[in-house]
Amino acid sequence: MRKVVRSTAEQARPAPDPEFSRPFAVDKLGLQPAAVEIAAKPAERAALAARFDLSSLDSLTADLGLRRAGSGLVRVEGRLLAQGAQVCVVSLEPVPFALDLPVSLTFASTPQLDGGGEILVEVEGDDPPEPIEQGAIDLGEAMAQTLSVALDPFPRLAEAVLTRREFGPGAAVGGTLGGQAEEGQERQTAVSPFAALEGLRGRRDDERDDGGTV
Repeated sequence: MRKVVRSTAEQARPAPDPEFSRPFAVDKLGLQPAAVEIAAKPAERAALAARFDLSSLDSLTADLGLRRAGSGLVRVEGRLLAQGAQVCVVSLEPVPFALDLPVSLTFASTPQLDGGGEILVEVEGDDPPEPIEQGAIDLGEAMAQTLSVALDPFPRLAEAVLTRREFGPGAAVGGTLGGQAEEGQERQTAVSPFAALEGLRGRRDDERDDGGTV
């Protein structure tokens, strides 16, 4: 069974310049595998931290091996190491991370296209290969995307606790309302509609017992 993944028109859309670019020319790859080590520089790490909303990105390195896999395919395998900190969704404080990720990617120089110009892949198979653009594989951008997928979508410190006073208008992180204390006290002391209804029923029952009218 096959499915459409993306069209050539979608591939043709211009992409922004990558923050961490390490192009590897495919024509340099012979029959023997090639070993490549890459590391992001401080300015590149700062740009990636801004791209992924990180508190910091202290290191990003990769030890990779490239080999031809036939039919215009190139395999990239190895490990990616990254250290830094994300932003806690509750307290906005740094949440440290240290990642050691396996890398297993496939790139294609001549994607197989159907008559409509769309790439087809097997549903049960691996992820579709990434395109080899202008005869090169950008290993830096590939590692940046690998890091992005591995990051926690909801980073949170273990001690960060969300309280009821953090919800609603005027709420602030960490349970601090910042000038909304009086409003918070009013919300806490306000009587709920169910409590008011129950009180009204109680008064009516008392009036019946005293022989009054309702």
